[in-house]
Amino acid sequence: MTKCKKEKTTAENQQINDQQTTAENTDNNEQQTPETDKVAEEPVAECDKTTSEAEEWKDKYLRLSAEFDNYRKRTLREKMELIESGGEDVIKSMLAVVDDFDRAMAAMQTATDVASVREGVELIRMKMNDALKGRGVAEIEAVGLPLDTDLHEAVAKFPAGDDKKGLIIDVVQKGYKLKEKVIRYAKVVVGE
Repeated sequence: MTKCKKEKTTAENQQINDQQTTAENTDNNEQQTPETDKVAEEPVAECDKTTSEAEEWKDKYLRLSAEFDNYRKRTLREKMELIESGGEDVIKSMLAVVDDFDRAMAAMQTATDVASVREGVELIRMKMNDALKGRGVAEIEAVGLPLDTDLHEAVAKFPAGDDKKGLIIDVVQKGYKLKEKVIRYAKVVVGE
């Protein structure tokens, strides 16, 4: 903008000089005035064009900035909704297992055959394991393997023969992985 003002001032000064020259030379007055106006108008027109382009780019920048801000807020809101309802499918698959447990508990009240109750509970357990496997949950193998601190947590050492030294001889609590991520370490007893 400063450059535009300088151009205007220069053009105005030139116009004043031309007018003074015109007063001295009345014959040349009609020929110089139109040329002076053209010189004065060209920098002003160029300055107005540059200013309008700058305003246009500023408007585009503000709109793009607002659009990006809206996008950021929308994705943040979607993430929060996903986190809140992320376990919904797992819970739905577990509801069938809970219903089976309720039926088993009701059946145990009147059942006289222990073997059939045991078989029913075993079926429920298998159904639950299948639901977990369907969601990518797998049990961490432990017994008979060497201790791996990335998968196992040693809670005790127990004297064992030389053939079981450093190997896991018992599992206190099973460990689980969700796909490749450990979600619960297996608590194990290691032979020494």
